[in-house]
Amino acid sequence: MRNRVIAVVLVALFLALVLLRSCAPDSGSNTPTVPKVTPEQPALPPTPLFDPDSAYGFVRKQVDFGPRVPGTAQHKACGDWLVAYLKQHADTVIEQIGSVTVFNGQQLPLRNIIASWRPELKARVLLMAHWDTRPFADKDNERQGEPILGANDGGSGVGILLEVARHLRAHPSEIGVDVFFTDVEDYGEPSGAMSHQSSDTWCLGAQYWTKNPHVKNYTARFGILLDMCGARDARFPKEGWSMQLAPQITNRVWNTAEALGYGDRFVDDVRQYVGVDDHVSVNQRLRIPTIDIIEYNQGTQAFHPSWHTHDDDMDVIDPATLKAVGQTVLEVVWKER
Repeated sequence: MRNRVIAVVLVALFLALVLLRSCAPDSGSNTPTVPKVTPEQPALPPTPLFDPDSAYGFVRKQVDFGPRVPGTAQHKACGDWLVAYLKQHADTVIEQIGSVTVFNGQQLPLRNIIASWRPELKARVLLMAHWDTRPFADKDNERQGEPILGANDGGSGVGILLEVARHLRAHPSEIGVDVFFTDVEDYGEPSGAMSHQSSDTWCLGAQYWTKNPHVKNYTARFGILLDMCGARDARFPKEGWSMQLAPQITNRVWNTAEALGYGDRFVDDVRQYVGVDDHVSVNQRLRIPTIDIIEYNQGTQAFHPSWHTHDDDMDVIDPATLKAVGQTVLEVVWKER
């Protein structure tokens, strides 16, 4: 009887070992392994190709209106055209109407224009340029009291952003975008005037907006200001205020330009050559890190020789410069997540 019990126990142990082996994983090479599945990263949408001829046409259209001095018929006609164009391409367009006091005490009408894409999104980028022109040619030797055409100083930045707007309609970006055309930027105190010589007399449209944003508690991840971005062979060092107030955004934009092949234009050098521009009040009042892409001319050690003269016409504008700046801006916006 005892031997029988032992035999039964041994059989049971043998069967248990067989069963365990059949359930264990086989480490042999004949057993296929199941590949580990990892979620694929969604492909980034391709950045649109910036059309320099289209941007050039937008600059010419502005110049065809004549000088766009606030309070004049030419200024109103150009503003009406800008609003109509943006309404065809943007989700919303807001006109900020007001008045400002310029350096000589005169009250001038103000017309800031803000176009928005995907306004419901909190993640936003701000793109800026001023659309008014200088009311006098105080840097010229002739006809100093007459207004300038402002093809480069005003027209070039607006022309680039109108081309960006065209792409924003056809190929929506992943984030919200606001294109802001500031008014009364260029009505600052004339050179050599004997009064208070305050930087506060410039960029009045941007100052007005930072005190009265078009959207309550408006903010953006960062901003890019375009000013004098269309002259032939223009070079853009890292502007001093931009490096002081928004160095990370400045470096990102310049690195993007270099990657696109525009490192000869976006120079890796810091220059202090801008007294004040629209981006300063945006940084200081709204705390939006905003940079300025603006030409530095080696010959003048400041701005382009046509600055605030009657030479600032279409002869200054080069589509290749518009392309370098416009494609860089498009790349930065389309790669933002």
